[in-house]
Amino acid sequence: MSSALNLSHEPVTKVKHGKVAMWAFLASELMFFSGFFGTFIVLRNTNYEVFKHGAHELAWPLALLNTFILIGSSLTMAMAIYHLERHNNGKFRTYLGLTILGAFGFLIVKYFEYSAKWQHHLFPGQEEHTVFFSFYFLMTGFHAMHVVGGLIPMVYMFFKSYTKSAYPHPGKVETLGLYWHFVDLMWIFIFPALYLIFP
Repeated sequence: MSSALNLSHEPVTKVKHGKVAMWAFLASELMFFSGFFGTFIVLRNTNYEVFKHGAHELAWPLALLNTFILIGSSLTMAMAIYHLERHNNGKFRTYLGLTILGAFGFLIVKYFEYSAKWQHHLFPGQEEHTVFFSFYFLMTGFHAMHVVGGLIPMVYMFFKSYTKSAYPHPGKVETLGLYWHFVDLMWIFIFPALYLIFP
C-alpha cells in the first residue's frame, strides 16, 4: 500500500508563473501549427492529385495505433496528476510510468513508419513526392520532437518521485500535463489531415 509523502513546498506564485509561461508557450506553438495547417490546406487544394497519391502511400493503421496510444497516455497523465495531488506515491508513479511507456510506444511506431517510407523512397527529393512528403515529414517530425520534449521531463519526474526530499510538486506535474495534452491534441488534427482526408 502506498504511503503519503510530503510534497516539496514551492511558492504558489512560482508554480502559477510556470503555468502562465506554459500557456503562453502553448499559444505560440498553436500559432506555429496553425501556420503549418493553413499552408498544407492551400497546397492540398492546388495540388490535389499529388497530395491524394501521397496520402494513399501512408500507413494509416500505424497512425491509428499511435492515435490510441496518445489518447491513452493523455488519460494516464491525468490519472497521475490526480493521484499525486492525493499524495498517493505508488499510483502516481504507476500512471506516470504508463504515460512514459505510451510516449516511447508512439516514437517506436513512428520509427517503423518512417523506416518503411525510406525503404520505398517516399521522402522529399523524389520529384513526384516532394510537396506532400515535405509536409508529412515536417509536420509529423515536428510533432515527434514535441513528444520527446515531453518524455524527457516525465522520465526525470518519475525518478525524482523516488526521492522524498525532492518529490515532484503537483503544480509542476500539472504544468507538464498541460503540455502533454497539447501534444496529444495536435496529433488529433494531424492524423485526419494527413491520413484520412483523401477518399
